[in-house]
Amino acid sequence: MKAPAAIAGSLLALQLAGCATVPDDEARMQAAARDAAAAMQSVGETMQAVSAEPADPLEADAPDTMRWLYGSGEAAGASIQTYRALIDFAVAKARQRSIPQSVVMGLPESDNGLSQASCMDGSRLKPLAVIFDVDETVLLNLGAEYDQAVRGAGFDPDRWDAWERSGGVAIAPVPGAVTALRELRDAGITPIFNTNRNARNAVDTEQALNAAGLGPARHGETLFLKGDDASGSAKDLRRAAIAKNYCVIALAGDNLGDFADRFNDPELSVQDRRRLAGRGEYAALWGNGWFLLPNPVYGASIKGTIGEVFPPDARWQPDTTSESD
Repeated sequence: MKAPAAIAGSLLALQLAGCATVPDDEARMQAAARDAAAAMQSVGETMQAVSAEPADPLEADAPDTMRWLYGSGEAAGASIQTYRALIDFAVAKARQRSIPQSVVMGLPESDNGLSQASCMDGSRLKPLAVIFDVDETVLLNLGAEYDQAVRGAGFDPDRWDAWERSGGVAIAPVPGAVTALRELRDAGITPIFNTNRNARNAVDTEQALNAAGLGPARHGETLFLKGDDASGSAKDLRRAAIAKNYCVIALAGDNLGDFADRFNDPELSVQDRRRLAGRGEYAALWGNGWFLLPNPVYGASIKGTIGEVFPPDARWQPDTTSESD
């Protein structure tokens, strides 16, 4: 990129040359002068912006969403709060003498995208389990998000694949997760991970979970991954596979798809998806078997134009026509 001074010189030379070609045309000379002034103002603003850029990328502001999720005490408090509620619910559930059916969740070929699985294996209660998403639910991907922040770029699937293969480097558990998983195991409840990390990187994901103090995680037993079946990033089939061997009493995730694939229907508008989550049978499940972790950094929760997020009845601007002089 040219230095600001070089840009200014080039622009001024072009404008002077334009003036020299029409010395007898006063109107065109005035227009050229105005253009030159505007160009110099633009160059000045560019020089000011360039000089304001920090030389060290670490001095630049992190994206607002990343500052909140990875740097704020508020995010830590919200996560711990969710995990405490989950522990209370799951431990109380485990004390019940009989649990005939699992928590309501997304399962294949179910009405409205929701169903329950039997918790009984003949006359025996299946082992109790809670299903967790991984990324930004139990595990913070600090290294991958740092890489994205300093590059100022969007999601890159190749770089993410390399990140999955990095194992336990530059990660941290979500606040509250280690304690929650330990207390669940102490209560005889098995944490099971259902994530859209790739099955070809199963060993690396096991390593990352174990390194963060969240394991043990074993692929095909307590870890289910994208590629384990033909449904891609959909999770209902994996939930069904888990429910064959476990009585699932709760779910935890940072995206609505961690609870039911129904929420990821591409036909749903932004507002339809919000209404679906906040009304009726779905609404009754929050804190009552479904536990949501905060993630404003990526995923379906951050999609939507201004027009999609603010429907016509939610739009306001001050009426300036009635203001007095």
